[in-house]
Amino acid sequence: MNTDIDIIIIGAGPIGIACAKTCKENNLSYLIIEKGALTNSIYNYPLNMTFFSTSEKLEIDNIPFISNNPKPKRNEALEYYRRVATTNDLHINLYEEVKNINKEEHGFTVETSKATYKSEKVIIATGFYDVPTQLNVPGEDLPKVNHYYKEAHPYSMQDVIVVGASNSSVDAALEIYRKGGRVTMVIRGSEIGKRVKYWVKPDIVNRIAEGAITAHFNSEIETIQDHSVTINTPNGTVNLKNDYVLALTGYQPNIKLLEDAGISFSEDGKYVPNYNEETMETNIKGLYLAGVICGGLETHKWYIENSRIHAKQIVNHIKWKH
Repeated sequence: MNTDIDIIIIGAGPIGIACAKTCKENNLSYLIIEKGALTNSIYNYPLNMTFFSTSEKLEIDNIPFISNNPKPKRNEALEYYRRVATTNDLHINLYEEVKNINKEEHGFTVETSKATYKSEKVIIATGFYDVPTQLNVPGEDLPKVNHYYKEAHPYSMQDVIVVGASNSSVDAALEIYRKGGRVTMVIRGSEIGKRVKYWVKPDIVNRIAEGAITAHFNSEIETIQDHSVTINTPNGTVNLKNDYVLALTGYQPNIKLLEDAGISFSEDGKYVPNYNEETMETNIKGLYLAGVICGGLETHKWYIENSRIHAKQIVNHIKWKH
């Protein structure tokens, strides 16, 4: 059993880092526990990804984020958050997964893959990139199916189906097409997603219009086979030759971790967790949420830029209660 800590922060993303820095500035003992790499979600983004936000909106506590472009890329963000963590000598345990958060009479016991900790308070800042939204179709478990996309090179000269019409799907489709892949998009709706980056949307619309990228709208995958995919379209069932499927259909928070900790949710199917918007404290006293996880399955509601304030809200509440 590790010695008591004022606050355990689960998740070493930008918001978890902001929480740690705020704890340190307020003389609260803290520890970040992260199951993967530092800023693990950003690390798992596509190599050439460009953020929608400008760099100043991604800054933590007014520490300047200098980017070569108005909208920074993945590698620049990794460098920035790494520097914030190392320069401020933040206490972070990486590659350690939290298994259980148990509320006790005085504080919490947090069990991980490596140790057990005691803390007075817990902040969950685990984001939403951990659990891919499944297609739930036969063949989804084949090796050719991937729910994450890193780079286009492996798909060159291959028949690739990209499922979805969000930013991640559109970026992957365009990059793979430009690296010599034969791309077909399978899109449940009738058009490219409304939240696709405004400077990218004309590109994908024009590539589809000219036939460089094939798109099946109002369509869904029915089954995935070793060398083909069957899809349902408005014109009937179509069987397509296929080497790879990129099912970029979105991601969701680790709902089970919150549920097991005793947090309650909205009853509308969106799994929005119960928390106080002013203090970020959940229905479990002393257990707080920060960042994107606050939106439940509505993962488009919270971003780095509008949830950076959560760190100060939480720490101010904890200090006030002290």
